[in-house]
Amino acid sequence: MNHRRQAVRGLAAALAALVALTAAGCSSKAKTGDGKQTGAGGVKTGEGVTDKTIALGALTDMTGVYATLGKSVTQAQQLYVKQVNAAGGICGRQLELTVRDHGYDPQKALAAYTELEPKVVGYTQFIGSPFVAAVKPQVDGKDKGLVLPQAWSASLLGSPYIRVLGATYDVETINAVDFLLKEKGLKSGDKLGHVYFEGDYGENALKGSKYAAGKAGLTVVEQKIKPTDNDMSAQVSALRQAGVKAVVISAGPRQAASLVGVAAATGLKVPVVGNNSAFAPQLLGTQAGPALEKMYWFASPSLPIGADTPTAKKLVADYQAAYPGDSLDNGIVAGWTAAGVFGEALKKACADKDLTREGVDKALLTLKAHDAGFGMTHDLGDPKAPSSRESVIIQPDKSVPGGMRTVRQPFVAEAAKSYTP
Repeated sequence: MNHRRQAVRGLAAALAALVALTAAGCSSKAKTGDGKQTGAGGVKTGEGVTDKTIALGALTDMTGVYATLGKSVTQAQQLYVKQVNAAGGICGRQLELTVRDHGYDPQKALAAYTELEPKVVGYTQFIGSPFVAAVKPQVDGKDKGLVLPQAWSASLLGSPYIRVLGATYDVETINAVDFLLKEKGLKSGDKLGHVYFEGDYGENALKGSKYAAGKAGLTVVEQKIKPTDNDMSAQVSALRQAGVKAVVISAGPRQAASLVGVAAATGLKVPVVGNNSAFAPQLLGTQAGPALEKMYWFASPSLPIGADTPTAKKLVADYQAAYPGDSLDNGIVAGWTAAGVFGEALKKACADKDLTREGVDKALLTLKAHDAGFGMTHDLGDPKAPSSRESVIIQPDKSVPGGMRTVRQPFVAEAAKSYTP
C-alpha cells in the first residue's frame, strides 16, 4: 500500500509540474469561452464552450494494455457525437470530441490531461484508475471539469467532478465471489486465488475479495502482477500448489487469457472470474478461446453489447454501419453509456442556462434514475457512492453477438449491500 501511495503521489506531483509548465506557456492565449460569459440564448458559458461548439475530451488507451477496449470506447463515443450533431447538437451547439491516446503510460496520460484541460468542458473518457487518481487533486481543487472515467476504483469516490458509472471494483468483486459461491461450488474453508494488478484497480478489487472471503469463510491466496506481465505461468503454478478452488483476476484481457489458457493446459481446471475490464471478445480467436468458453466468467456493470434490449440492438446496428469489420465488445457499451450521461448533463445544464463547468457538474447531480438501456439504472445524485451496486455475470461465447452471454442478470450480493466502498 505504501508503494501505491508513493506512486500516486509521484504521479500527482508530475501532473502539478506539467500543469505549471503549461500555464506558463499558455498564459497569453485566450481560452475557449473563458471568463464565464453569457452567450447565445442567454446561456452562461465557460471553458470549452462557445456560441457554436461544446468541446469534450477523451483520454484513452488504444496502444497499451487496454488497446482493444480503448478503441471500442472511443469509437462508440465518436458515434454518439456524430449522431447528436446530426440531430442538431445540444443547446444549439455542435459537440467536438478531442481524443488523446496515452497508451496506458502515466506520463503520457498526465501530459494529455494537461494539454486538454484549458480547452474542454470535461471528459467523456479517461482510462486508467491510477492516472485518474493522480489528477484527482487537480480536478477537485482548481479545474472542476466533469470526468466520467472508464475506471471503477473506489478511491475515485467522493469527488463531485469524477463520477464512477457502475459498481466500484471492490463491490463488483464481492458480487463476483458471490457468483462463485452460489453457482460454481466454492464453499467455506476453500482457498480463493486472486491475481491482480498493482495499483488502484487491482488493490481495490482485492479489498472486495478479502471482504467477501471474510464473510464466507474463505482464504485468499494473493498473486500481485504488473500491467506489463503477460505470461501467467508462474502465478498459475503458485495457485495450483496452494490448492485454490477458484480464481479471481483483476487485470487486463491479455492476462486473463494467459491465466485461463495456462490453467487449463496444466490441470488447474477451476472456475475463473474477472472484473469488467478483464475480457475482450477478440480473445476467443486465440489459443485460449476454448478454455475461456469453458472456465471463465466476468462481472460487468451492464448487460453485454449483444443484449436483447432496444438500445443494444440499435447500437449494434449503428456501430456496425459506422465501423464495418470491427468486432463488438463491452467497451462500446461503456463508451456509449458515459457519452450519454455526459450528454444528459449538458442538456440539463442548457435548460438551466449554465454551460460552465460548475453548471454541468450541478446538472449531473439531478440524474438520479438514468437508464442507459443496458439493464442498469444509475443514480448520480451522491458523489460519495457509485451510481450502482449491481453486476451482471457474463460468459464468453463466440456463438452469440459480441461473443458474450449473460448467465446472471443484474444483482447485488448480500455482502455487497452492507459493504462501504
